[in-house]
Amino acid sequence: MQVKLNLIAGAAALLIGGAVYAQDLVVKIGHVGPTSGTAAHLGKDNEMGARMAIDELNAKGVTIGGKKAKFELLAEDDASDPKQGTAAAQKLVDSRVNGVIGHLNSGTTIPASKLYSDAGIPQISPSATNPKYTRNGYKTAFRVVADDVHLGGTLGKYAVQQLKGKSIAVIDDRTAYGQGVADEFEKAVKAAGGKAVGREFTNDKATDFTAILTSLKAKNPDIVFFGGMDAVAGPMLRQMKQLGINAKFMGGDGICSGELPKLAAGTMADGQVVCAEAGGVEGEGKKSMDDFKVAFKKKFNTDVQLYAPYVYDAVNVMVSAMVKAGSADPAKYLPELAKINHKGVTGTIAFDDKGDIKNGALTLYTYKGGNREQIAVVR
Repeated sequence: MQVKLNLIAGAAALLIGGAVYAQDLVVKIGHVGPTSGTAAHLGKDNEMGARMAIDELNAKGVTIGGKKAKFELLAEDDASDPKQGTAAAQKLVDSRVNGVIGHLNSGTTIPASKLYSDAGIPQISPSATNPKYTRNGYKTAFRVVADDVHLGGTLGKYAVQQLKGKSIAVIDDRTAYGQGVADEFEKAVKAAGGKAVGREFTNDKATDFTAILTSLKAKNPDIVFFGGMDAVAGPMLRQMKQLGINAKFMGGDGICSGELPKLAAGTMADGQVVCAEAGGVEGEGKKSMDDFKVAFKKKFNTDVQLYAPYVYDAVNVMVSAMVKAGSADPAKYLPELAKINHKGVTGTIAFDDKGDIKNGALTLYTYKGGNREQIAVVR
């Protein structure tokens, strides 16, 4: 009988111990980006930004609704492929994540957003700029960067008014991002009184651009705009040099990375490339961004490529909404996310009724001596 009582007491102790551990709230945050393929360096950059935020939140001991939260990162690779992107999204939905940060590319973000919307899971993209993403009416879709209307429009105006472009050629990679930003650029060039002398297209895995560049060379452009990513822009710049095309080269945030000079293999002239990154900080905000970059390098032994700070902020914005709501339940914290006002390393984050960032900034850059140099922050 005593043995039986001891067993019961032991079981009760285990139950009580289990109840203590059950007080911990496990919060699963999904992240999706291309960690394989031509944009893998950007996808890994994004994933490290998410991991940095998760590690810091766990170290702080954040409480949500009176329970200590334990954050878990569920990272998926979409390889910049829309089909793989929706498969990754479905996997996260099936895993019942509390929220999703991603995807990197507009072409994967847009189809995935329907799956998250249908499941009621909030999604914050740190880098998808195609306007369609937040115009489908999904209450779960947010982004922390300015869209292509702003980005392409600003670059188009800059090409005509500041760079004094007289004959401007446009190339895009036919992705949702590349074609979208190129369309907005071309519209803005024409609105500013500039002349578009040719429109060509390639794809996001191409390496040979001889035919389209030879066609454009005959039109003698003084500016070539490329809507796409740095992995394609680098070889394109090399081939422009080989063909004797000395035009300025412009692009959106997809080409505006620290890797571009390496991908161009030393063929970029100082000041030849002008690109814009969605987001940007100046004044007091610059210190926060600089501090983040130092901490990132210390943690991962590599420099920030492009979007890692926006991923980091997106994770913290999502968790801030959970804390405010006192719940990690998507249905309960979604209203708080929609009205958030969060000061992050990329600036103040608040969303409009579509889920777009309010007063989104853009940063214009060029390259000198193989290094990226800031020209200006514009809003």
